[in-house]
This record gives sequence, structure tokens and C-alpha cells, in this order.
Amino acid sequence: MSEREVRTLSPMADAPEVGRWLSAMQVGRSDTLRELQGVPVDLVDRRPPGSENSIGAVLYHVALIEADWLFDDIFGIPLDDSELATWFPLEDRDPEGRLTDVRGESLAVHLKRLAAVREVLIERLRPISVDDFHAPRRRDHYDVSPAWVVHHLLQHEAEHRGEIGWLKRGSGA
Repeated sequence: MSEREVRTLSPMADAPEVGRWLSAMQVGRSDTLRELQGVPVDLVDRRPPGSENSIGAVLYHVALIEADWLFDDIFGIPLDDSELATWFPLEDRDPEGRLTDVRGESLAVHLKRLAAVREVLIERLRPISVDDFHAPRRRDHYDVSPAWVVHHLLQHEAEHRGEIGWLKRGSGA
């Protein structure tokens, strides 16, 4: 008889509610990594017919957006002034508004970038209290709480995970 799989969200922080959200982030990332299994080297930069993006462009974008929301929106620190700045030498979008066409980086580099950003996110959010997690931060054009940011990042990555699956299938992987 096989071992029964248990699907729960175990807290990853002092405040269980915050910890469960962080755990959900990790489950979503595991799903993304599973979607990336079997992606051949030549597929990372390829844009199949009907797409403006490659898998590499999508992965760069997912990491950049996560880092930007973490630093700029939650902590009020420009990403360029953070310890993650060196991972992001390129802008998110080109002059036409499309995702930057990131070329020449291996899947391993993209995965290291994603891991570096996630490590810092968990490190920075793990110690905050539930009250702080739900407290809005005043920004120029809106107020936003870390809880909403985490929700948004979960949704954002899930949407792009679907795009990655489509890009894989459209390229014959």
C-alpha cells in the first residue's frame, strides 16, 4: 500500500496566519517548478507562433514583479536599492509595453533568480505580526497590505504558470 499524501498548509512563520500564506506561496512555486520540468534548453528563449513571450521572459517577469511588490510596496524600498537589484539588470517591459525579451539565460539561472527572490520574501515576511500583515502601506497611488500583495503574487504566478504550460505545448515540449 502506498503512503497517503497529505495536503495542508503548515505555518512557516511565528504568526500562523502569515505562515500559512507563505506556505501557500511555496505550494504555488512547487507547481511552477513542476510545470518547468522537461523544458529543453532551446525552449527557454523560443517564442512559439502566436506569442509575444518566451518562457525566459515570463520567468524574469514573475521574479521581478515579486521582488518589486516586496520591496517597493511592502517595505517602501526601491528595488534598485535592495539586495536583489543585481538579479534585475533589465526593465520589466520594452517601449511597446511587452515583457522584456530576456535571451541567453539558462533555465538554471532563471530558477536561481526565482529562488533568491522567494528566499528574501520569506525571510522578510516570516517575522511580521498578523496586524502588520494586514496593515495598509500608503503608496503614491494606493494603499496596500502585505496580505493583499501575497494574494496578488499567488494569482500572478498562477496565471503565468498557465502561460508557461501553453508555451511548452506550443513549442512541442
